[in-house]
Amino acid sequence: MGMPLVVSEVRGRVGLPKLIATDLDGTLVRSDETVSDFTHSVLDRVRAAGIPVVGATGRGPRLTELTRNDIRDADFLVMAGGGRVVDQRDVREPIVLRDARLSSADLTRALTLLEEAAAGPLLVMVEASDAHDAPLWGDLDPHWRYDRIEQRSRVECLDCDVIKAFARAPHLDVDDLLARAQAVIPPSLASVTQAGLGYVEIAPPGVDKASGLAVVAAHLGVDPADVLVFGDMPNDLPMFRWAGWGRVAVTNAHPSVRAAADEITLRNDDDGVAVYLDRLLSL
Repeated sequence: MGMPLVVSEVRGRVGLPKLIATDLDGTLVRSDETVSDFTHSVLDRVRAAGIPVVGATGRGPRLTELTRNDIRDADFLVMAGGGRVVDQRDVREPIVLRDARLSSADLTRALTLLEEAAAGPLLVMVEASDAHDAPLWGDLDPHWRYDRIEQRSRVECLDCDVIKAFARAPHLDVDDLLARAQAVIPPSLASVTQAGLGYVEIAPPGVDKASGLAVVAAHLGVDPADVLVFGDMPNDLPMFRWAGWGRVAVTNAHPSVRAAADEITLRNDDDGVAVYLDRLLSL
């Protein structure tokens, strides 16, 4: 694949976006879990041009240190799929702009609807703590390859408000499970998505990457029409619908994200975000 097109050329726009947000895993971060020096240098140039950078990720606040390492140039972090928003322009005194939680009652109801009406028995984990490297709680699942799980009963997991929950139906593809979840769980009860981990993610109602970015944009006085976003998975679709300057998918993106994108850039393993931004800054 050749060099990606640039949205401003396609639309005849002059100038640059006023805010740039990028997903991390599968988009900015490569398959070997690293971010290239080239990518860091391009993001430095973005900030030097006066454009704030946002890391928009499904990672919860327990992974803040890892996230800051992967996108050390970020002025803001939108974490937990939009539930935790942090202004870290002063890294010594970061400001939490949003800290949303899903109530025990709402999560219980959402899981009941999904298991009884659509999917059958689920393996469930919850993200309850925002402490550094805190484990998830719930069912031990050999398919979870990412960080620690502390085995706890369903009753224990549902005994407190949580940042979000993860659910897997062993007999269903994750996109099938997501479709069933979105059919039976009303948005007023919980937000449901998937981020490429093989699990449906259940978050507080009204929480997604778009609503998290909206907090940042309002804080800065930036119109959504002036925001450029990059992503690869269905949990990026809300910010693709929300951002107006441009929506760019990496080549390895989920088909639904590629379909929603204005442009396709190179793979995450080929530094597609940085290649796109490098060319944009060079116009």
